[in-house]
Amino acid sequence: MAATSLFIWAVPARAEVWLENLTWTELRDAVGQGSTTVIIPIGGVEQSGPHLALGKHNARVKFLAEKIATQLGHTIVAPVVAYVPEGAIDPPTQHMKFPGTLTLTDDTFIQMLVQTGNSLKHAGFTHVVLIGDHGGYQRDLTAAADRLNKSWGGKAKALAALGYYAIAGSQYVSALEAAGMASNEIGTHAALADTSLELAAVPSMVRVDKMKDAASAKPENGVYGGNPSRSSAALGQKGLDLIVAGTVAEIDTFRGGQ
Repeated sequence: MAATSLFIWAVPARAEVWLENLTWTELRDAVGQGSTTVIIPIGGVEQSGPHLALGKHNARVKFLAEKIATQLGHTIVAPVVAYVPEGAIDPPTQHMKFPGTLTLTDDTFIQMLVQTGNSLKHAGFTHVVLIGDHGGYQRDLTAAADRLNKSWGGKAKALAALGYYAIAGSQYVSALEAAGMASNEIGTHAALADTSLELAAVPSMVRVDKMKDAASAKPENGVYGGNPSRSSAALGQKGLDLIVAGTVAEIDTFRGGQ
């Protein structure tokens, strides 16, 4: 009987970027070896029409934060912050008019971010970055970063990376228009731009068979300013690429090209 040989191909392990998947000793060693940048990804739980799941922002920011951290190198990602300001409860305002949306006050949200940042500084991180997938709290990110920087006195630095969200409303919109999409399709919330991003990032969050039900931008269906009917992963990928590249550049500048 002829002898047989068994070849085992070693596959290089991908560096773990998620803080919650590391043990405390693994995290300590990663920080000690230069992974001193940490991203706090912030999502939210809110209505996004009849075709997008309530956790749209959480799923998307998780997907993108990992891409950003991997490209940056020496970067860890904290758990996704899912509880954010979404309007008042009584009387209900903004997305709180729809069941399933969860909200905090701005003050509570800012305090949570500040305390999270302090915890991460205590763990040895010197560059703490806030990225938010929802427009309603962008000013709160700046407020939290300002408080952290003031209290840290230069011993560590915090950044509200506002470019992450701003790109979706500027460069991404221009890319969609260049691809032949009309402004009355692109929209501002749960329309073509938003839905396409989700199809490219986390398609399981999109109910494709309901996209036509959301075609008209009406207050009662939760779609604002556009029509998601022609949404696609290919269109969304244009936005994801722009967001990742722009955010990587912003954070790289923040930490001095390290």
